[in-house]
Amino acid sequence: MNEQARPNADDVDVVDNAAEGRFEARLDGKVAGFSTYRLVADRLVFLHTEVDPAYEGRGIGSRLVRGALDDVRSRGLRATPRCPFVADYIERHPEYRDLTVS
Repeated sequence: MNEQARPNADDVDVVDNAAEGRFEARLDGKVAGFSTYRLVADRLVFLHTEVDPAYEGRGIGSRLVRGALDDVRSRGLRATPRCPFVADYIERHPEYRDLTVS
């Protein structure tokens, strides 16, 4: 695949796969990455985020976390970032800090 045809974060669909307890970043229907969570009362505890090595370096992880946090906000929930990737993302994007609770 040439560089221009490589999918990037703009091509990602973020889907809450509640049955699996994870948000998924999908490219052309394939899971390119995921962020697992556990629902505890009115918050999602983010546990682990992973991007398939074939898709690394394209912003997929950041797009995944942004989509997940936007979903948290739209549902009136809070977030507890136990996953270092999610915690780092929130640190770099202060507009999501209001969602966090320990």
